[in-house]
Amino acid sequence: MIEKRPFSELGRFQNDWLNAHYHFSFSNWHDPKRMGWGALRVWNDDEIAANSGFPPHPHADMEIITYVRSGAITHQDSLGNQGRTEAGDVQVMSAGSGIRHAEFNVEPETTTLYQIWIEPTTRGGQPGWGAKPFPKADRAGQFTVLASGLGDEGALPIRADARVLGATVPAGESLSYRADPSRHLYLGVASGSVSLNGVELAARDGAAITDVAELNLSASADAEVVLVDCA
Repeated sequence: MIEKRPFSELGRFQNDWLNAHYHFSFSNWHDPKRMGWGALRVWNDDEIAANSGFPPHPHADMEIITYVRSGAITHQDSLGNQGRTEAGDVQVMSAGSGIRHAEFNVEPETTTLYQIWIEPTTRGGQPGWGAKPFPKADRAGQFTVLASGLGDEGALPIRADARVLGATVPAGESLSYRADPSRHLYLGVASGSVSLNGVELAARDGAAITDVAELNLSASADAEVVLVDCA
């Protein structure tokens, strides 16, 4: 089963510095049919205006993955971690027993990103943060594991039965991904347009996937995609 989630049908919040679209129920937007997808709880498509961002706020018992699509985001937290994550890079935060953090766009341009929350396999534990570059050229025509709780080499570690993958697909080219039909997969099209097992997806659309043994993806325009594979 592949259920298309068109960008135009996502939940939305907008103020003077944030333009957010929600693939799942979040904040004041509630859809009882979209409370999560397996262990995947949140997938937000955020546009953050220049010189603005999220002031310090708490999290606990959640694995939070930030995939920067353009611009950059600067992180600070109560453990003393600080870092700037730019387009092509990924950051992860294991909230564990509790952490406070702030995320600001200190750039002179709008930053766009996906923020993905995955439920951990166990509650509590020491919180942590990390970031790593994943050059888009290195994942051309193939899925690269960006974050994983399944022991994937080279990926940022998370405490979840899940992996987060990224790929860039030139127009006219294809790639595939073997899946366990019992797991929950979710694909976001960061840019471009693709056909996923015959389902047409445009930029910023999503697709909820289960009971599928193989994903076959072909790009009709140069595309960048993010995939979550979770319990």
